[in-house]
Amino acid sequence: MAYRSRRQFLAATGGTLALGQPAGPPVALPKVKFGERELTRLIIGSNPFYGYAHFNALLNKLMEEWMTPERRLQVLQHAERTGINTWQVHYNDPTIADYNRYRAEGGKMHWLLLADFDLMKNWKLLGEVAKLGAIGVAHHGNRTDERFRAGQMNIVRDFTKAVHDAGLPAGVSTHNPAVVEYVEEQGWQIDYYMTCMYRVSRTLEETRKELGEAPLGEIYMEKDPERMCRVVRQTRKTCFAFKLLGAGRSIDRPERVEAAFRFVLSNIKPQDACIVGMFPKFRDEVRENAELVRRLCAA
Repeated sequence: MAYRSRRQFLAATGGTLALGQPAGPPVALPKVKFGERELTRLIIGSNPFYGYAHFNALLNKLMEEWMTPERRLQVLQHAERTGINTWQVHYNDPTIADYNRYRAEGGKMHWLLLADFDLMKNWKLLGEVAKLGAIGVAHHGNRTDERFRAGQMNIVRDFTKAVHDAGLPAGVSTHNPAVVEYVEEQGWQIDYYMTCMYRVSRTLEETRKELGEAPLGEIYMEKDPERMCRVVRQTRKTCFAFKLLGAGRSIDRPERVEAAFRFVLSNIKPQDACIVGMFPKFRDEVRENAELVRRLCAA
């Protein structure tokens, strides 16, 4: 269903969205080359759309309940108006439905896919993904790290070959810098990486070995971005940096948000881009992030 105005949308969906109305055409975001395409250096991520807060079960539930299909569509349309031209999303039935609806409403953002759920089990679905217009498919980061830990990276490599066989650029997503080093040393023929700024996939055993004890929940270490950016700069392949803000752990003050963006943009390659999840229930994070990236890149 198309809504003729923001007021009509809010009346239909209930509640509010902290989305500002643009005063005019969006100011262009800086772009990077990705194959034959140009992608904005700021890419909107999908975790908040589907209740993956990476914080706690309460925030998961808040995101899941607030991000109705109508609101997800509204946020995507707002991101496009703000100048973002790429949406990174994991493969699942709801995401495919949202993508088709967004396209039917005239949406034009590129679609960068992270393999998950049925796609990880049935690689024949890659043909359908190609028909939908994905511009790349990456092996899921958690699954990659699990395969790396188990000495099963041949499975990850075979998946990237299947992506190429489907006629699509192939990527590897990971939270562990050692995975990037391994793939580079082995000379894999892949097109890009998705590189998490925090190694959240450490097991409790790995953490106890490093620190002597393990914290509750996912692990976000202050030097992790430095460790990942070091390997990002060593590869010639395009890298999409994600979790710049530590899944919301660095958003308590505007200066911390800016510092996180500045560090990553200054320490990845000029050809690389950032994937950032946005949850505009309380403020227009989409517009704020776009303006921040414009300003930092211009500087």
